[in-house]
Amino acid sequence: MSRSVLERLFDFLDHAHTSWHAAARMAHHLRQAGYIALDERAVWGLEPGGRYYTTRDDGALIAFQLPKGAVKAIRMIGAHTDSPHLRLKPSPFIITRDWIALGIEVYGGALLAPWFDRDLGIAGRVLLASPEGKCETLLVDSLRPVAVVPSLAIHLDREANKGKTLNPQTQMNAILGRAGNAPRDITALVEQLLAAQGESLGERRVIEFELGLYDCQPAARVGINGELFASARLDNLLSCFCGLEALLQSDGEQAVMFVANDHEEVGSGSPGGAQGTFLDDVLTRIHAAVGDGTPEGRIRLIQHSCMISCDNAHGLHPNFLDRHDAGHAPALNGGPVIKYNANQRYATASRTAGLFKQLCAKAGVPVQAFSTRADMGCGSTIGPLTATALGIATLDVGLPQWAMHSIRETAGSEDPAYLIKALVEYCNTPDETLL
Repeated sequence: MSRSVLERLFDFLDHAHTSWHAAARMAHHLRQAGYIALDERAVWGLEPGGRYYTTRDDGALIAFQLPKGAVKAIRMIGAHTDSPHLRLKPSPFIITRDWIALGIEVYGGALLAPWFDRDLGIAGRVLLASPEGKCETLLVDSLRPVAVVPSLAIHLDREANKGKTLNPQTQMNAILGRAGNAPRDITALVEQLLAAQGESLGERRVIEFELGLYDCQPAARVGINGELFASARLDNLLSCFCGLEALLQSDGEQAVMFVANDHEEVGSGSPGGAQGTFLDDVLTRIHAAVGDGTPEGRIRLIQHSCMISCDNAHGLHPNFLDRHDAGHAPALNGGPVIKYNANQRYATASRTAGLFKQLCAKAGVPVQAFSTRADMGCGSTIGPLTATALGIATLDVGLPQWAMHSIRETAGSEDPAYLIKALVEYCNTPDETLL
């Protein structure tokens, strides 16, 4: 790994325009590192010392390494691959006077205003059928700006800067091109997307699609001395990157698992989401292959294990200092943040928080704490869902950032290396000192 942490992170972010592309990119890096792909529909032949990964529904991924000896505990790292964005509707094409636009719906709790006047690409997955009726799923990406959501000029709306509510149904259609030149149906659009990748539709036909818009501006360092970096989808691809890096950098002596769920931003209720069976199914197969295979043994394994759920935290915003509790105001470049909530919106408990503090101290990594103001609501993560489903000791941590759920978010340039270092320490912790 000769490139710097930020260079590797930027490469990942600039290739992961959807949750499906993020999972595919992580699978690519796992294969390069010698991990073996597993198909959930096939019989698994797991062996001690093996390194494996599997995906579900294209957007969720689980990778794990097994020790050469008995599996007594598993160090799990969790994150999610999806981010708020604008998703194309099933019948998206709108002809408006001289222009063809795309109707959208909002995926997750997106900040809408930053989507205006951006250079937008289109990416996602399509289901194709051959003349013989065989179906295949293909990831597609325009790889360049092809659409824009234009603002209305201030001259035509003098109230625009006074906190007006945006209507995504009527005000946020994405302009694709001039009528007569731009695609007017999904087949024509997919043909252009495939052409951008050097492919063609050929005799195949488009049966279904899931496409969304993304910001084409690449990740970049920001600040007079590069103290910050900015990119789309930092929530939560930044955590995916750090978790994967920790797995790949670990010493291989312990059982380690990286879990990247999909659909966290919309409630995690899907086959690949944290409310689905993905993690439970993989654990069942691991226990059957390298455990004692008994229900009691499975419970013992889980109770000896731990999950660190990684999802970004709200860094103290210099323009809105009053939005934080003064004693719980994480600083960018101040290290990973332990996230606390008395109502279990985060799964942190004293035992898991204490473990992480010890890991950070051993790794020489600064650690911070976040608790939301008592008069404000609190978001959540896959942490409480995983803890509830498995009964596993869980901790919620994250790196501080600004502008969460914007089309472009900002974080501290030093923080990714801090979190990776702490997670590597966690991965290499012997069974007897895990909890």
